[in-house]
Amino acid sequence: MSVSHPMQRAIDLARGALGSTSPNPAVGAVVVQDGIIAGEGYTLPPGQRHAEIGALQQAGPLAKGSTLYTTLEPCCHFGRTPPCTDAIISAGVREVIAASIDPNPLVGGKGLEKLRVAGVEATLEPCSDVGELYEGFAKHVTTGLPFVLAKFAMSLDGKIATYTGDSKWVSGPLARDEVQRMRRECDAIMVGINTVLADDPQLTARAHDGSALNRQPLRVVLDSHCRTPSEARMLREPGTTLIIASGEAPGQEIERLRAAGAEVWSGPLHSPGMVEMSEVLVELGHRDVVSLLVEGGGIILGSLFDMGLVDKVNVFIAPVIIGGSQASSPIEGHGPEFMSQAWKVDKTEIRQIGPDWLITGYPNRTP
Repeated sequence: MSVSHPMQRAIDLARGALGSTSPNPAVGAVVVQDGIIAGEGYTLPPGQRHAEIGALQQAGPLAKGSTLYTTLEPCCHFGRTPPCTDAIISAGVREVIAASIDPNPLVGGKGLEKLRVAGVEATLEPCSDVGELYEGFAKHVTTGLPFVLAKFAMSLDGKIATYTGDSKWVSGPLARDEVQRMRRECDAIMVGINTVLADDPQLTARAHDGSALNRQPLRVVLDSHCRTPSEARMLREPGTTLIIASGEAPGQEIERLRAAGAEVWSGPLHSPGMVEMSEVLVELGHRDVVSLLVEGGGIILGSLFDMGLVDKVNVFIAPVIIGGSQASSPIEGHGPEFMSQAWKVDKTEIRQIGPDWLITGYPNRTP
């Protein structure tokens, strides 16, 4: 359905808060009085005010008799903060329009019902734009695991680097700006040790002007034997770097990386040189990682697809042809035996970004 101007503003506010609110969902709220926006708010980091409270505070006395638009139904339970429903009722709001029910099965629908019992007209008006906002939160709140988004850039012939390993740059600057947006909205970025050794990436989220943000997603490196160099650039960046090691990692190498500023967590090996990915996701979920952006390379992405752990893909396709039988492909691993077992990507969207194309979708193996 079409989205009203106040609801679109609420969605924009919610999107701006993505990445800073976990494990809480990013919500936007707008108070409208006599057709004019009187107050707006968005979710602040955990322990601070929710979107509805910010909008009500900004509206002040104009909240009485108003309509409140919110991207997610107001909470009706005590957590780190009091229920938003109580504040809405106390402010004398006449109507609440929510774009989504809370996906938490323990509280979903109860916020709107509490408002109705108190005499507030509470309406659910779903819109597709909001579904994407809460897909990560919905998975995390029901499973405890992060929502896994696989991102890679490849040439028209399906290569992510030349046969020498050179990969800078497959896609153009506008596509790289889009990747920065993804990083700003996620809770953690994951790469493998081969990417660290080949590219020495910073793995930072940057503002539109290129400056590093104060809030950085957790940097996760799959490094079974702790080969990450002490002088790696990511270890000198703001934020936290988590090295996923294994029991085979030498103790002195673990201590070396800790002395260099990294956290080290050891997990069980799934196969030689590869930590059990499902256990890694459990650990990240315990760390309140709701959304995980996996930037490769092919070994890691192949392992995730082989185990059925990828929830969404963002694939950049550049209008270049690389060639080379030894050039790297984006997805390695074991792969299926038959085409009928290949991952189908549903709900695909295609968007041009400069000279490149971005394809987004949801992989599944359902016939």
